[in-house]
Amino acid sequence: MKIKKLKVRPRRVEQIGPCIAEMAAVLTCWSNSSVDSPACKKSIEALTECMRNSPKKSNQSSTINYHLARLGKYL
Repeated sequence: MKIKKLKVRPRRVEQIGPCIAEMAAVLTCWSNSSVDSPACKKSIEALTECMRNSPKKSNQSSTINYHLARLGKYL
């Protein structure tokens, strides 16, 4: 059995951001009043705090395609 190229497509996992509720509150406030409105200040501060305290996403990529290409010569 000969396979010229093997490649695995990663699963797409939809991740919901941690600050979606705060962002929705800010956008709703902006749609109801102007962007510079002082009424939206509390929502903007909540969004800023959430973004500041949210965990950082690491960019770890899968190595399965590398290993398949490396071991492909043995197939």
